Amino acid sequence: MTVKVFVVDDSAVVRQALKYLLQDEPEIELIGSAPNPILAEPVLRRTPPDVLLLDIEMPGMDGLTFLRKLMADCPLPTVICSTLTASGSQMALEALAAGAVAVVAKPRIGLKQFLEESRRELVQTLRAAARARPLAGGAGAPARAGSSFAPTATAPPPRGAARPARSLSVNKPVVLGSSTGGTQAIEQVLLALPADCPGIAIVQHMPEKFTAMYARRLNDICAMNVREAEDGDRLERGVVLIAPGGRHMQLRHSGGSYFVEVADGPQVNRHKPSVDVLFRSAAECAGANALAILLTGMGDDGARGMKQLHDAGAHTVAQDEASCVVFGMPKEAIKLGAADEVIDIAQVAGAIQRFDARG
Repeated sequence: MTVKVFVVDDSAVVRQALKYLLQDEPEIELIGSAPNPILAEPVLRRTPPDVLLLDIEMPGMDGLTFLRKLMADCPLPTVICSTLTASGSQMALEALAAGAVAVVAKPRIGLKQFLEESRRELVQTLRAAARARPLAGGAGAPARAGSSFAPTATAPPPRGAARPARSLSVNKPVVLGSSTGGTQAIEQVLLALPADCPGIAIVQHMPEKFTAMYARRLNDICAMNVREAEDGDRLERGVVLIAPGGRHMQLRHSGGSYFVEVADGPQVNRHKPSVDVLFRSAAECAGANALAILLTGMGDDGARGMKQLHDAGAHTVAQDEASCVVFGMPKEAIKLGAADEVIDIAQVAGAIQRFDARG
């Protein structure tokens, strides 16, 4: 299958670099480009591509505004291509919340070299995005009839308000991994959880500098405390730790408490952070006391780590195909026999609460 891609970016240099980069890829066809959304919109509505590669910071109409307009009545699988600026990164995260399936970071200088080095990842992202199923109206699949999901029963404290003190230790850690489509899926899960849930350690494949903003966004809207993990952070009840982009995160146990190690290292399964790194560490230090969850994402990162957790006696949960944006990582785990349960994303919060209630 040839993936037809349309690029919207105000930089002629970027458009030319992407054309050069993709022209020799047999599975990718660049069918057109435009310098702004105003020129792109009639073309996209007339001949929708398989994937839209969209810049964020553009004059006239920014990419976020354009994406929201498209998703309202003409949803397209969209990959955000954003520079690592504060405003660009923030809008890129809002674009993910609005329905974009992935973010590709681009630097302001050294663009051609960066894109050439990232060719494989970009092509894989475009191929995965072509299989995504964006919903009209924006991100996040709605809860399905008969599911155990209920919208947040415990409202988060007002923004900036102090949160209740909790025990510094937790003997039932939750580890969770996701990739393409995972930002929306994680948000849906966390919004449905009360403040005093078991600590959750998360690896979401995301570029460096995006994870801190993502954690702050989740912290503003969720009942649990969400933050980007730092080396030595305790995994407490009511706390969610997000692995920083560009570094691995491992779970450790000492003195009756769980904590995380955050460190540099080589990529694992082409990713840093890697879900497998987190899951394998949880299998070693938590074993049967852990709950492991693998959500939407391309590739197989996390599948073998989940099998190791499963074999160590942990309870393991994979997201089902129907609710995944990309049924890659969960599919590979299921094929290995690593998943005790395969459930809709709307049921994941309930699975966490049942795990906690079992004592």
